[in-house]
Amino acid sequence: MTITIQAEKRETVGKNANRRLRKQGLIPAILYGEAVASVPLALKKKDIVQIMKSETRENTLFRVGFGDDARDAMIKDLQVDPATDELLHADLIQIAMDKLIKIGVPVVPKGEAYGVKNEGGFVDFITRELEVECLPKDIPEKIEIEITELHLHQSVKAENVIPPAGVRIITDPGTVLVLISLPHKEEEFPGEKPEAEAAEESKEPEVIKKERASEEGEAEPAKGKGGEQAKGKGAEPAKGKGKEK
Repeated sequence: MTITIQAEKRETVGKNANRRLRKQGLIPAILYGEAVASVPLALKKKDIVQIMKSETRENTLFRVGFGDDARDAMIKDLQVDPATDELLHADLIQIAMDKLIKIGVPVVPKGEAYGVKNEGGFVDFITRELEVECLPKDIPEKIEIEITELHLHQSVKAENVIPPAGVRIITDPGTVLVLISLPHKEEEFPGEKPEAEAAEESKEPEVIKKERASEEGEAEPAKGKGGEQAKGKGAEPAKGKGKEK
């Protein structure tokens, strides 16, 4: 069932006019297409929200009516305030129902992979969308890919997908869509060492330094500042040597 929304032609444009529209629950929009003049419109915000909440989201084909005219269209782009998530502007593209269009369709896995169920793997989504070519009436909501038989390190590529009738996949055939991967363990990452081992290694230079300082203190007990240090750290060894002499 095709959604139909009603719009109004905008007689005035600009920031001030757009602000007034938003205060009324409307959003400024522009409808354009190949070989047709662009039409500035005002849309009800709730209509755009309804479309974006549907399963097909921006791939939803709908009719937009304004005055005595009505045209088939899709959402091309939405401008949203990053701070408030408020809809600011909508770009609509007019669709010719008898001409092929290129569009991205979401990929959805079907089944539970053998590599997940029995081999400890997980489904790694590499590419979540396929680009297809078809007539507007044939745009699929999604394309399901069977993954039940996949073992560890096996994948599904674009060339393995059978598209619905009337749909041609134009994504590169070698593009990987999903891969059954094995979770990484911490010890598998190169260059990382357990915390306990790293702590022990950090202590070794300090021990060596103390030993060297002790040896130097025994060899030169009475030289300048070195002698004073010997009294603090190695006082007893220094006295021992003095008695032998």
